[in-house]
Amino acid sequence: RGVIEREGAAMGVLITLDPPSQPMKTEAAAAGYYTSPGWGRDYPRLQILTVEGLLAGVERLDRPPAAVTFKQAQKEKTEQDAQQPGFDFE
Repeated sequence: RGVIEREGAAMGVLITLDPPSQPMKTEAAAAGYYTSPGWGRDYPRLQILTVEGLLAGVERLDRPPAAVTFKQAQKEKTEQDAQQPGFDFE
């Protein structure tokens, strides 16, 4: 949970080889939930998944279905973008 808070991340995931211990589950639950503004649904802020569960298809990351929760900067126009490409005939 410390990394999520330090980095200002909305969510985090820990993928482990071994099943999570009870203290790990408690820590994940204490991290709370992230509410997606685009979907209006709560997602666990810290999720613990096992390699075995992921490979077996019984575990998956519970996250918003699209990246609508992230701000995207506008593309910066360059001088080359402003010029129309052409052919150099002489």
